[in-house]
Amino acid sequence: MNVHSLNLVFLGPPGAGKGTISKMAAERLGIPHISTGDMFRAAVKEGTELGKKVQSILSAGGLVPDELTVALVRERLEKPDTAGGYILDGFPRTIGQAEALASFASLDAAVNFAVPDELIVFRLTGRRICKNCGAIYHVVNKPPLKEGICDLCGGLLYIRDDDREETVKARLSAYHRETEPLIQWYGDRRLLLDVDGSPDAETVYRLFLDAIEHFQKS
Repeated sequence: MNVHSLNLVFLGPPGAGKGTISKMAAERLGIPHISTGDMFRAAVKEGTELGKKVQSILSAGGLVPDELTVALVRERLEKPDTAGGYILDGFPRTIGQAEALASFASLDAAVNFAVPDELIVFRLTGRRICKNCGAIYHVVNKPPLKEGICDLCGGLLYIRDDDREETVKARLSAYHRETEPLIQWYGDRRLLLDVDGSPDAETVYRLFLDAIEHFQKS
């Protein structure tokens, strides 16, 4: 199965595990995991023209407009490490972005990690992160040995603002409104692959590989 020659987009709600599965796939298959969040940070750090524009918008508390995000993705996909395949995570978020992407990149599949809202809320609101080393815990699924303290470095654990219940519900609402229509859009183009994102990461990764294998045979 030649997964690593595929150009993929990962879809799914916040907390569906896209980042985790992307990193596992990138590591094991030797293809780059391209996250728009990481790209913004890298462009700012490298001080590219786009990076400077992004920096000034973010410093002013603004949202990065579509055309800038699209330009950043385009710039990233022109780098030589994408020649053997890649995973786009966090882009496109809207049909407008998907249409822009289709104008300069050829996709093999859009993988949709389906997870019910109530499980997303459970996952995200229970997440705790170490202020010191960034280790991630969950109050039920992966609790620390001592409540509020990181097992690895003894740092304090905290809840990100993004993981508070009202924020999670607002993020899910925005996802259903803006990003969920992409599922239909890619489905109409016979590019959609559905994967159950509910189990643990290793199981979801195996389901992803199975789905890709069947997709390539069909």
